[in-house]
Amino acid sequence: MPSKATTLDATRHTLEDLLLARGTDAIPIVPVASDDDLGGLSDLERRWAEARDWKPDQGAVLPVPDETGAIGKVLFGTGGADWAKDAPLLTGALPGKLPAGDYRFAGPMPDPDLAALGFLGGCYRFTRYKSGNDKAPRRLVLPEGADRDQVLALAEALYFGRDLINTPASDLGPAELEAAARELAKAFDGTVKVTEGSTLLADNFPMIHAVGRASDRAPRLIDIRWGAERAPKVTIVGKGICFDTGGLNLKPGGSMGLMKKDMGGAASALAFALMVMRTKLPVRLRVLIPAADNSVAGNAFRPGDVLTSRNGMTVEIGNTDAEGRLVLADALSLADEEAPDYLVTFATLTGAARVALGPELPPFYADDDDFAGKVLEAALAVGDPVWRMPFWASYDKLLKSNVADVSHISDGPFAGSVTAALFLKRFVKEAKRFAHLDIYGWVPREQPGRPQGGEPQAARALFQFFRRELGS
Repeated sequence: MPSKATTLDATRHTLEDLLLARGTDAIPIVPVASDDDLGGLSDLERRWAEARDWKPDQGAVLPVPDETGAIGKVLFGTGGADWAKDAPLLTGALPGKLPAGDYRFAGPMPDPDLAALGFLGGCYRFTRYKSGNDKAPRRLVLPEGADRDQVLALAEALYFGRDLINTPASDLGPAELEAAARELAKAFDGTVKVTEGSTLLADNFPMIHAVGRASDRAPRLIDIRWGAERAPKVTIVGKGICFDTGGLNLKPGGSMGLMKKDMGGAASALAFALMVMRTKLPVRLRVLIPAADNSVAGNAFRPGDVLTSRNGMTVEIGNTDAEGRLVLADALSLADEEAPDYLVTFATLTGAARVALGPELPPFYADDDDFAGKVLEAALAVGDPVWRMPFWASYDKLLKSNVADVSHISDGPFAGSVTAALFLKRFVKEAKRFAHLDIYGWVPREQPGRPQGGEPQAARALFQFFRRELGS
């Protein structure tokens, strides 16, 4: 039986062990931007590189022995002088290409925090179901200029989010997602309220209940609050569909294989919350996670059904595989009732977003240009990119229903991510700023600092915005 998913304390301890204090004796890592930089090597070191036909291509790594045969230094190809702008987490390529040991950067890094975070991100492995995983670590000395507490907070949130997404639905359903939320809130003296099962109907969350009622694992709405009452109100809503079969509009097998990641929005929301709490960001944070399975049973909601949402709007169901926007709508209505300063959704919502921008670049929708511009700048600065897409008002008519106030999907094949965002926007009236992130939540091919698997996309980008905007 696999052990319980990594707890916050265990994750923090692991990361603290991987990030060594300055001054620790360690093997130097020498960034090499071009062949010209090889001139600084000794004759022996240069001959070693030439014998292996090593080139300083981006992410290329070459351990170089000293006179005793031990590793004397590591050459690290950056592919150019502007590597930190083009690939801010490039240092994440190192752990997978180095033997176990202690390492340090030989000189100053363009962004010391990101250099350390990239390395720690590349050290991550999801080993819950692996036996014999006592592999010796690759450890890094804290780079000059890096903020240890900040780096650890970001890495901890990254690991936490990845662990949640990578855990299969057999071990992470609505109840386990609730347990993770409770663990997080308890660690930082936050509060949690959970509305579960038939109580969802009594408390007026009918669409969350409709989506989750066919599962033998009760749906629920998880509501976390943290921070000073008078601080700016920041409310995050994360889609928590723990497994998505597509419902009665059943997905084909090839499309169902990764649906454990359909709670990636919730993972990003919780990762963001962890960063906020760990760094004591001065906000009044609220995190809402509608958690459910979209299953098949005799009582499953059907195409053609009309559901009444929390705010009274009636919604015609066009396809039960578009369930995420339904649970988000009820949660958004609740969030909107207290008119937060910022209201943001994270959701693995549409395949159309992947068609438009691929798996690495989540669409970002916002109703405030200044807010949007600052988030885009923050995202690029920390290597957690997003790309702004429009709430294109003309497409709102594609959600027209002949039998209800609105259809929850458009009547054609175009602009699926935009129309989904427009559907969500209908449930936001009072929030001062609203944004929606249509994330993928998964890395299909390993990249520097991003192993293949779950990824809490856009969480660091949003945190960086608030860190800049409201102070750390």
